[in-house]
Amino acid sequence: MSKAFVKEADEDSEDRVPEAPSLPAGGKNYISPAGFARLQAEKKRLVELERPEVVKTVAWAASLGDRSENADYIYGKRRLREIDRRVRFLIKRLEAAEIVRSAGRDTDQVFFGATVTVRSEDGGSRTITIVGADEVDPAKGKVSWVSPIARSLLKAREGDTVALRTPAGEEKLEILEVRYDEIT
Repeated sequence: MSKAFVKEADEDSEDRVPEAPSLPAGGKNYISPAGFARLQAEKKRLVELERPEVVKTVAWAASLGDRSENADYIYGKRRLREIDRRVRFLIKRLEAAEIVRSAGRDTDQVFFGATVTVRSEDGGSRTITIVGADEVDPAKGKVSWVSPIARSLLKAREGDTVALRTPAGEEKLEILEVRYDEIT
């Protein structure tokens, strides 16, 4: 049957998934020392441990002969593409990274690396830490420095009230505390 009548998925179309949040145009890739170390460790694990194991599996599967219906071969090749793509991404991110050491900073003004406690208009308080785009973890209160909440807090001081624009409307946040702890 002609390919014109059959919709076959391009093998690489499955692989084209955004890897991480993009940075603003011309923006720097600010990152904490701990975040930089995590990215380096991930790259090392992929290159030195995972990739060699997958290569062994693919080589073994290829030695069996027919590759067209060999699941170990097909999925191994796909996993190799995923690993290679992630390693290329990590190399670019690490090369563009600008490490910011903010622990121990003595100021009440909000900058990268700050742990900020805010109180909303309804009286609820929350604590967030402003980190790099590659370190975001909402469950632990870590938000990217390019996120709306971080942008509204940057350069404000303890005691200030800032406006946070949300889809539900504008929300006022009062800054209760600013501290600079070691980011883990």
